[in-house]
Amino acid sequence: NIGSLSAAVASTQAAHYRSYSSLSNNKTPFSNGHSELHRQPTLPCNNLQLKRAFSDDASSEDSPMNQPREAMHYDVVIVGGGPAGLSAAIRLKQLSSEKGIDLSVCVLEKGSEVGSHILSGNVFDPKALEELLSHNEDGGDKWTEALFESQDSHATPVSEDAFLVLTESGGSYQIPNMLLPSQLHNDGNYIISLSKLARYLGEMAEGLGVEIYPGFAADEVLYSDDQTSVRGVATKDMGIGKEGEAKDTFERGVELLGRQTLFAEGARGSCSESIISKYNLRQEGGASNQHYGLGIKEVWEIPEENFKPGFVQHTLGYPLQS
Repeated sequence: NIGSLSAAVASTQAAHYRSYSSLSNNKTPFSNGHSELHRQPTLPCNNLQLKRAFSDDASSEDSPMNQPREAMHYDVVIVGGGPAGLSAAIRLKQLSSEKGIDLSVCVLEKGSEVGSHILSGNVFDPKALEELLSHNEDGGDKWTEALFESQDSHATPVSEDAFLVLTESGGSYQIPNMLLPSQLHNDGNYIISLSKLARYLGEMAEGLGVEIYPGFAADEVLYSDDQTSVRGVATKDMGIGKEGEAKDTFERGVELLGRQTLFAEGARGSCSESIISKYNLRQEGGASNQHYGLGIKEVWEIPEENFKPGFVQHTLGYPLQS
């Protein structure tokens, strides 16, 4: 048994991700041509056991749940395969290429494929993306064409902004654009699918040598022996029954250990919350309080004659203020 990640090789092929050969002789799976520094044997993990309440049978030392997990070593482990995590992975690979250093970078994504958990349409400011892509050989000025070629997805330039206040009587009135703050002016922005953008960045990252593992969520943050730093993360054990017992299909999670671990989980990610709580990050260093809002998205199908490419409309008022 070479671990739960290796068991997913066949399924990831269907999702158009690279398959990796499993190594025998007690080496880690997913060889990617890195030096032996990054392809080490399984490490002893006697002190790394799941802190869960299991049935009596599962609590014995011989339980598969208490067996050491396989470990995979990287220079950088990134948790979260959204635009932030993928952009970080791409930039790390760009820098390693510029400096002639072979950095091993992996991205762990809980969705079945990159972009599958990102459902948002988006009015997109391309400044950061163009800066990121400017470090590639082909530059970053033709990303809209590359996005279409890669994902068959259009990036539509914003052509018009409108800000309406809705009234209870069913009417509305428009606020002149000259009175709106700069954040609501979308000149130079694009209307895109954020999911397709993430998949585009995922393909780019893989082309640069980043290893992406979709379908595996980080379940546990691994700390150093003195609890002062993060060693990496562990994926979730698979095949656990509702009573907490190991089923016949049980497979131990895998440790992904990094010299640096970057958490790009988004708002209130479980691993990030664990670290924030452990090190009192909200209380230390004058951190700003986080603020959250509840958003509801709808997708409308409208008659073609009413469709205005590049039109962005904001509304407020009824019924939210009633």
